Amino acid sequence: MAKCFALMGWSLPVIESMQKTGKPFVVVSFPDFESYAAENDIPFVPYQFDEWSDTSNSLDLHEKLKPFNADVAVPLFEETVEWAGALNSIYRDDPRVLNRAFLFRNKAMMKRKALIGGLRVGLFEEVHNREDVKQFMKRLNQANLQLDGEEDSWVHIKPFASAGTVGHRLLRSMKDIDEKVEDGDFPCLAESHLSGSEFSCEGFVHKGKLRWLNITEYVRLGYSNFIPEGNHLHTKRQLIWDKVQHMIDIFGIEFGMVHPEWFLTEDDVLSFGETACRIPGGHILELASKAYGFDALAAFVQSHDPSLTEEEFDAMFPPKDHRPENFYGNVMIYPRKERIEKLEIPEVLQNESYFLDHNLIPPLTTQKIDAREGFGNHFGTVNFKGPDPDRMRDLLLHYEKVDFYL
Repeated sequence: MAKCFALMGWSLPVIESMQKTGKPFVVVSFPDFESYAAENDIPFVPYQFDEWSDTSNSLDLHEKLKPFNADVAVPLFEETVEWAGALNSIYRDDPRVLNRAFLFRNKAMMKRKALIGGLRVGLFEEVHNREDVKQFMKRLNQANLQLDGEEDSWVHIKPFASAGTVGHRLLRSMKDIDEKVEDGDFPCLAESHLSGSEFSCEGFVHKGKLRWLNITEYVRLGYSNFIPEGNHLHTKRQLIWDKVQHMIDIFGIEFGMVHPEWFLTEDDVLSFGETACRIPGGHILELASKAYGFDALAAFVQSHDPSLTEEEFDAMFPPKDHRPENFYGNVMIYPRKERIEKLEIPEVLQNESYFLDHNLIPPLTTQKIDAREGFGNHFGTVNFKGPDPDRMRDLLLHYEKVDFYL
């Protein structure tokens, strides 16, 4: 068993889950959280993750963690993946652990590795200015045998290292490149549009083998999802399991959890979007905990422990073939107005049998809404539970469009 887990980043839900397990841990995060940690007896090491220098590096952090006997580092957020990789390289005496962390943090490198290993990916290219993006779109048009006057091939541009949809732009035309792209977007990754239904997986890995898999059905990326997957996606579970294991083999992943996103076409072709090794957005692990009846956050942390036996690892999870009776879903709520004055929960929602709860808070005064970057700053969630995945999907789609803040 691990002597002590170093949690790389501040997350109260993860801290509370680890407190329940009784396993030793220490939180490594920005000094802003130090006073709260001291007041609540949370083991804590303050560190500036946004600095890398002679006095702020993995060797220095390794020394600061020695009094806690830390021997496993766990990345909670995208920005701490390299730090955890660097520490685990030291703990395991294996420099390739850090190399794999860089793979997770550079989407161009990630795509190249996936392509070399035989996964189906879209066309992609590193771009440095608008003209590069235009040339990429022109080459896509040619490859797709577009005729003059037809719609341009869609192009996505994404930062190399940002989480989820932060900085992601969908460009549908040459005009979009001129109007939507900003100088600060470059350099970045440009890639072709992948067809099919998008979904994610949360695969827990031990000694290079996929041991337990959750499939999250996206209703609308960044807005709503539910667990477990709906009936159609469930029939593809073995196909998905095999593809995730293939990805694990290609990337050389040994421990922890992977969070790949895939696109499934009607003729069962799976395309690889991207993957991460930190806690996914959309409160996915919280939904998995409710649906499957286990603590997915604690399992996420402990899955990084190389010293666990297979029996100890498997004991954290439900049986592999368990299919929950109820589906759990949520809608992430974003105000639709530039200024909001009140919160209004529709009466029809409160009378809905699938409605579980919400954590929306009324504004104290008239509030101006900041511009949104990606899907990271929703105001809260509305949560649902019920036995029919089709009904769940309809409800989530409906309440995406409801104005809760007026």
